[in-house]
Amino acid sequence: MTALARWRPGVALSFAFILVLVLAATWPHLLSSTDPNAADIEHTLNPPSAQHWFGTDQNGRDIYARLVTGARLSLLIGLSASALALAGGAVIGVLAAQGGRVVNAVVNRLLDIFLSIPGLLLVLLVIAVLGPGVRNSIIGLALITTPGYARVVRGEVIRIRGAVYLEAARALGWSRPQVVLRHLVPNALGPVLVLATIGVGAAIGTGSSLSFLGLGPQAPTAEWGAMLSSSRAYFTVAWWPAIFPGLTITGTVLAITVAGQFLQLRVEGRTPR
Repeated sequence: MTALARWRPGVALSFAFILVLVLAATWPHLLSSTDPNAADIEHTLNPPSAQHWFGTDQNGRDIYARLVTGARLSLLIGLSASALALAGGAVIGVLAAQGGRVVNAVVNRLLDIFLSIPGLLLVLLVIAVLGPGVRNSIIGLALITTPGYARVVRGEVIRIRGAVYLEAARALGWSRPQVVLRHLVPNALGPVLVLATIGVGAAIGTGSSLSFLGLGPQAPTAEWGAMLSSSRAYFTVAWWPAIFPGLTITGTVLAITVAGQFLQLRVEGRTPR
């Protein structure tokens, strides 16, 4: 970490920010002991102070405490959506690469169709059918990112399926499913796992957008996008209820993206600048 801080301060700050997010999501009491849902009508829209570091919202709730508590939900949405998309993309990508010419052509056409649809529009369609909420937001986010992972997995499988170690496994008498599950899939997923790190940040940003539209977690749940949405009506008289959630969302997406790009360069053997 010392070398990162000396030569790449942006990367060091990104990893430090992610560490704080993980602490907030796992042990929020270490960063804040205030009840995030405790309303205090006498102290509504108080500016940042020693008592309330980020001020209070329109209901007198501590904004800092709500941001700390909201980290768990935001990371849950981002990680769950990326994990589901990666699992689905791996299955589809391996099927396309190993299923023969007809299967490959059909899967490719289906992926082209899904990739041609704007992601947010597809998520909105899913939520319109299933209804708002955390679970349905995760399903929608996973659905729009699965085709991208499937395309990358397919390319990786095609690239390595003629490798010497796979031929050696076949020569030793391993069955095709054994070769695929024990050698092909793990080696194909290596670079994709790093790419999925960047996808977590994108999923968090899109999930916050859904909450901003009122389609994610419902009140009084502490969620960054919902906090940003509820503060719009008070922005002319109090900037802090909107600015701090907005900065948190932006910082999270940037930090995860920078960290993901750094890991991607290291995996590819290139020196990060």
